[in-house]
Amino acid sequence: MIKNTLIDRHSMIDDWHFPALPFGHRAQVHNPESETTPHTDLLVAEPEIAKPPMYAVVMYNDNYTPMEFVVYILQSEFRHNVDTAIEIMMTIHNSSKGIAGIYPKDIAETKAKKVNSLAHREGYPLLTQIEPHQGE
Repeated sequence: MIKNTLIDRHSMIDDWHFPALPFGHRAQVHNPESETTPHTDLLVAEPEIAKPPMYAVVMYNDNYTPMEFVVYILQSEFRHNVDTAIEIMMTIHNSSKGIAGIYPKDIAETKAKKVNSLAHREGYPLLTQIEPHQGE
């Protein structure tokens, strides 16, 4: 028996097992166990996609990095406006550390490495690390 199967474009985009068929068409699938049933529609469920774990990019206070440089980094690398950048910089200054941004792990690592590299190149000991973020 041959079943009609609705082809779901999202579940088969990169699957080489399926030939390039126009999406939204029904594929004929042979099922020898259901010889008595004339036609059966099979709908494919969308896969569940979980959000990646998020990491906070944390900047630590030191006694040598100028506040202006920290604000510059927050604006240029984390795309904060000047008011938000100053607020985060003051949190870093007053609390010894502050969150510059929250990203998936690979992006957070890249941003932290870039900030550390820029600070080192300018001769500042500014330290930026990532920490797992427990957010919404």
